[in-house]
Amino acid sequence: MREEEKKQPSQNFLKRRWAYPAIYLASAAIIITGILWYQAGNDVNEKAKDYSYDGVPTDNEFNQPAEEVNRSLENFVMPVSSPEDTVIEKQFYDTEASAEEQEAALVVYGNMYYPNQGVDISKDGKEFDVLAAMSGTVTKVQEDSLLGNTIEIEHSKGIVTRYQSVKDFEVAVGDVVDQGQAIAKSGKSLFNEEAGVHVHFEIRKADVAVNPMEYFNKSLATLQEAQLEDKKVSGDQPDAEAAEENAVEDQASENKATEDKATEEKDAAEENKSTEEKQDQAKPKQESKDSADVKDEE
Repeated sequence: MREEEKKQPSQNFLKRRWAYPAIYLASAAIIITGILWYQAGNDVNEKAKDYSYDGVPTDNEFNQPAEEVNRSLENFVMPVSSPEDTVIEKQFYDTEASAEEQEAALVVYGNMYYPNQGVDISKDGKEFDVLAAMSGTVTKVQEDSLLGNTIEIEHSKGIVTRYQSVKDFEVAVGDVVDQGQAIAKSGKSLFNEEAGVHVHFEIRKADVAVNPMEYFNKSLATLQEAQLEDKKVSGDQPDAEAAEENAVEDQASENKATEDKATEEKDAAEENKSTEEKQDQAKPKQESKDSADVKDEE
């Protein structure tokens, strides 16, 4: 009787409809929890292995400096310190500017007119440091007797800044420079002698020059998004070799003109001399004739 009373509560529990489903669900929950706990433990171990640092840098892409991100956060600045102390000797030739402004933005060289494709910056005729207008990689360092030496820095694919009329290079091709870093000294150029000691500064996208004054204090993304199809200015600056040939031709033309003028003057002088000699020869004959007439009258 006692054993039947002890077995009765458990038998009653199992006889209920929800008893076995509850047992199955509880068992499944325990099993799933165990599996998840096991997998979580393995994942932690794997991550610990993957991100362990042993002091030796790896070559994966995540170890590269985020230069593009940094540059996209920068704004273009003037390539000089204390911009408030500078003078713009010649502005950018803008196709949408007035005729007067366009005329003022022309550079005269070798009896030809060239539209200025940047801005010419000076500081009261004094020499100054030329600074990188934005972080980037130096792609060109070239001596140029006509334009006064050139440096180009690439900031993004197809976007570069160009610095001309400089001297005393402080960078080389392949150098990575920071914004505001000194890259050269200002100098002079034969192409624009009127500007004196200055730096000719350009901003280009896909080799199309844009007005730097419109992009100072603006981000690289602004220029990347700009549409420049109708902004290309015709009349690039001459290269040194072509300009030298033009100068030689101009000098030859001037020399020829001078020689022709001298020849004409010489011929005119000889003609005048011949005329005077003829007049001198005719004068004694006239005097002799006058004397003979006087004697006949007597």
